[in-house]
Amino acid sequence: METGEIVQMFAESGFQIDPLALDLMKTSSPELIHDVLKSIDNSVMVVRIEHINHRFQKTGPETAVQPGTSKTIPQKPDIIPSKVKPDGNPVTILKDITNQSTCIGEYTEFVHYFRDRYDSIAEMLRRIGARPIESIKKRNMDTREPLSIIGMVLDIRTSAKGHKLIEVEDKTGTIPVLIHKEKDKELFELAKRIILDEVIGVTGTLSSDGSLMFANRITFPDIPNTQGNTLNRKKPEGKAVFISDIHVGSKTFLEDSWLKFVKWLGDDINYLVIAGDVVDGIGVFPNQDKELAISDIYEQYEKAAQYLNAVPEHIRIIVSPGNHDAVRQAEPQPRFPEKITKLFRNDITFVGNPAMVDIGVKVLIYHGRSMDDIIASIPGFSYGDPSKPMSEMLKLRHLSPIYGGRVSIAPELKDHFVIDTIPDILHCGHVHTVGVSRYKEVLTINSGTWQSQTEFQKKMNLQPMPAKATVVDLSSMEYSIKDFN
Repeated sequence: METGEIVQMFAESGFQIDPLALDLMKTSSPELIHDVLKSIDNSVMVVRIEHINHRFQKTGPETAVQPGTSKTIPQKPDIIPSKVKPDGNPVTILKDITNQSTCIGEYTEFVHYFRDRYDSIAEMLRRIGARPIESIKKRNMDTREPLSIIGMVLDIRTSAKGHKLIEVEDKTGTIPVLIHKEKDKELFELAKRIILDEVIGVTGTLSSDGSLMFANRITFPDIPNTQGNTLNRKKPEGKAVFISDIHVGSKTFLEDSWLKFVKWLGDDINYLVIAGDVVDGIGVFPNQDKELAISDIYEQYEKAAQYLNAVPEHIRIIVSPGNHDAVRQAEPQPRFPEKITKLFRNDITFVGNPAMVDIGVKVLIYHGRSMDDIIASIPGFSYGDPSKPMSEMLKLRHLSPIYGGRVSIAPELKDHFVIDTIPDILHCGHVHTVGVSRYKEVLTINSGTWQSQTEFQKKMNLQPMPAKATVVDLSSMEYSIKDFN
């Protein structure tokens, strides 16, 4: 088919299409394109390779179509594999940084990283905005007419009179935006939640000299109220258990509670999803060696493998790393290296951080280290209620919006933290507290820890919620929290 015809078909269905995905579609029949369009979630705005590649795996599970050609190439099993156990517990990896990292730390990579973030989220804002979007440099200079812009937050400060000044930037320039503390108190309260590096839409008017914008509305990319995620999908079955932060190797690892948990796992459980920090690691924080029961990192993983290998064989285990694990500290993190994965039973699915998997429902797994920055930046957020920062991630359509904070982020050419495909479940850990909530139609789960209070947590007055597991019925999305203390 002609390029223009394909673009028009996607546009009529409410989608834009990435150039690489477009190349892949050029050799397709109209019937196949219609099938592809039916399979894409309504939440997707820009259709990329990862949204459609599974439709072209016609030559068997080990091959896929190479973008831009009609040739088939071997499919790397750790990028988008589709594994099915004999008992019918399939795991499909939809998104994962593993083997896709391009970062070497050059200046141009930072530019590409932020441009990809801006373009991806700006497109979401354009789709929900009612007004035409103008660039900052080429904006309408008529101060009587309202205008709308999309910008990344460059700076946040408070004026001498207590008003908020938010400086935003797009590809053409920057402009300060003033939110008056008295004229619109609701908008002013909303502005208190704005954080650095997020992408927002602003509607307002210009000052007489055009150097300042007075905001009367702020728009966030947010997820839609109704997603329609399950319209064309088979109703899922079974149950999944969500845990994180096991910290094997620490003196405070709760072995008795863990063994009680493994003994509890029964025939009605299909999946066990682990969001990072499988072991306590080595040298993660000062004087950590004093708190370790196992001081060798590989011995920690050998012990962790014993614990996980004891999980009933019918349960499919999915493991993502965290900041205590033996992968690069800069996020996004690839899956564990083979030297570690070979210690575990061979049916465990290892993914990077973050990663999205399909187990009948779409689960976005992120260890959650960015919550340190989000909690520190937004008034009223605390470690005691992790559901708030997780809901904020969905609202901002980004898992780690603040760049240069406590989280070290690798400047990949593509921003892997953008939430372009909306999950059914967002699963995090890191903060060692339990919080399960719903944000619109997404179930947010922070699954606590299997480690009692550490010396560091005592100094910080942080109270963990250990030895708890969240169980989700995938057919109804109802959940319960089991306590193994």
